[in-house]
Amino acid sequence: MSAVFEVVPAPALIELAQINVRIDERDILKNIDFAIGEKEIVTLIGPNGAGKSTLIKIILGIVKPNSGKIHSQKQLKLAYVPQKFNPSHSLPLRVKDLLDLEPCPTAIRAEIIRDTGIAKLQHSKVQQLSGGERQRVLLARALLRQPNLLVLDEPMQGLDIQSEAELYDYVRSLPERYGCSILIVSHDLQWVMQGTQRVVCLNKHICCSGLPDSIQQHPEYQAIFGTNRVFYHHHHDHCGHGDTATPCQHDPRPHIHPEPEA
Repeated sequence: MSAVFEVVPAPALIELAQINVRIDERDILKNIDFAIGEKEIVTLIGPNGAGKSTLIKIILGIVKPNSGKIHSQKQLKLAYVPQKFNPSHSLPLRVKDLLDLEPCPTAIRAEIIRDTGIAKLQHSKVQQLSGGERQRVLLARALLRQPNLLVLDEPMQGLDIQSEAELYDYVRSLPERYGCSILIVSHDLQWVMQGTQRVVCLNKHICCSGLPDSIQQHPEYQAIFGTNRVFYHHHHDHCGHGDTATPCQHDPRPHIHPEPEA
């Protein structure tokens, strides 16, 4: 099934037209038409091996397609938060050193460091951070670039439930705070259906795309993810009442466990 060209708010930051990628006689991406508009939050979903990582690399300019066209706004600035970041332990890299690689106005720098919750980590070695702490640092570093388009690849891995909810709320606020658009790859279907403006389902081609509520009814979405998903609405951060509340220990939100893919 060929892709349907995305309808996005004008002007688009970047547009991909009829993109095809073929590696070792295998079709990785076929007839991809995709665009993302200004201040838009788009979530990319799909099964393992769907080509999500390849599509991100094309947008970032890391991979060149075999055919197709890419158009972007002049002076488009991209920032990327990878799924994994494991610098060598032989590299004496503090959080402060990593952040200092990105020049940024002092007031904005202070705001980003405060809001991502990493103020106390400045003199910690990056290699000694927990997975959740490291993701927060990488998000802060990406925002210091003051990007037009922020690309996040499973950015919430390693966070506890409350921290994940807080960081998702922060991500939702970024288009208005900093004027950037967000493309996020996520296996968290709770976020997909409640936290994003548009969902794109990829399985080597674009199976379907649209508003979160409507995409759940699409046959190709249902073929991949099933028809019996019930999405949990988490309205508070604790189980219990008043001052005796204790953190929730069970996360009922549906996830699709990620594996390495093309």
